[in-house]
Amino acid sequence: MTASQKNSERLSLPEQLHYSQDHVWLDDSSSPAVLGVTEYAAEQLGDLVFLDLPETGAHVEAGDEIVELESAKAVEPLVCPVAGTIAYVNRAAADDPGVINSDPYGEGWILKLELDDDQPDLMSADEYGKLIDLAQ
Repeated sequence: MTASQKNSERLSLPEQLHYSQDHVWLDDSSSPAVLGVTEYAAEQLGDLVFLDLPETGAHVEAGDEIVELESAKAVEPLVCPVAGTIAYVNRAAADDPGVINSDPYGEGWILKLELDDDQPDLMSADEYGKLIDLAQ
């Protein structure tokens, strides 16, 4: 059994997504690419109560802290794993951050980016599954 299969029993790791070590997922199958936090990150943060979104049109670099996620437990930055220009932000998630906890890979997306590089250096679902296994 692979790590992603073991984790998939309790955490969802969609195979078509790419993952960062900072627990951010990226779906680059469409343009603009969609970005959000993983189910694992949402679970670790607890119930989200506030989301501070960046402005559309802003250019970000890989490694930039672009969103602030606030829960009853902590305030954590979302570290962007890729460079690009922010095309859209999910205002519905800002109005109801709990959607990130309940549907992190669907309605809980955070922003959409026009990527500078169409080959981001991110992990597969299996590689990310191994990473979160080590964290537990």
